[in-house]
Amino acid sequence: MKFQLKGSLCLILCGVCFALWLAPSLFLAAEVKSQTVSYPNGSETLSGYLALPSGPGPHPGLLLIHEWWGLNDWIKEQARNFAEQGYVALAVDLYRGKVAGDPDEAHELSRGLPQDRGISDLEAALAYLQSRPDVKKNSIGSVGWCMGGGYSIQLAIHAPRLKACIINYGALPTDPASINKIQAPVLGNFGAEDRGIPPAAVHSFEKAMQSRKKAIDVKIYDGAGHAFENPNNQSGYRQAAAKDAWQRMVAFLNAKLK
Repeated sequence: MKFQLKGSLCLILCGVCFALWLAPSLFLAAEVKSQTVSYPNGSETLSGYLALPSGPGPHPGLLLIHEWWGLNDWIKEQARNFAEQGYVALAVDLYRGKVAGDPDEAHELSRGLPQDRGISDLEAALAYLQSRPDVKKNSIGSVGWCMGGGYSIQLAIHAPRLKACIINYGALPTDPASINKIQAPVLGNFGAEDRGIPPAAVHSFEKAMQSRKKAIDVKIYDGAGHAFENPNNQSGYRQAAAKDAWQRMVAFLNAKLK
């Protein structure tokens, strides 16, 4: 009987320990709140997906810029992930409510987005974050993937008030005048097997930034191609590289915005 009692007590204690171990992650997930928000761009009204960390803030802000698929569930998940790290994270919607269901539609939507309109929408999103009382107005960065990676660096070119810029396998500027305008430190994550943005293009951009004394940190992952961070890319997802890229992004943003 004593042995059975000790065994039962042990099981109870183990259960309590497991609950205590699990509780912080559950509590953290409960802290993050999300909602759809609207903000102006001239006479137009834009919308985005906003994820908020706990506490009144002010917190650093972060603009998330989607792939050519549009503002889908994966991008919203990234917004919540960054909110868990303490950022007011706004995932913009450059397609005005449209989300692609296949590559052909994604191609059509991306080709139909004028770059000047995309940049204007991002500047409006940046102004919206700066207007929020829970955001540190001088601590806002941008992060984008694929098409959004290209727009992330374009925002850095057009908005010198941006304090950090992350490019995940996005198109890189080559025009010296555009590169001269970049004020924000830049972090880049790229795949060695990316045929659209090959290592040579990455190194060329890196050298152009370095020659102008601009802060740049790029990493090219062996065995990875385009969109290697997105698990929905079943043939191209690289878990180890994606984990490392995430850690690099968090460390970079913490250093530049917090």
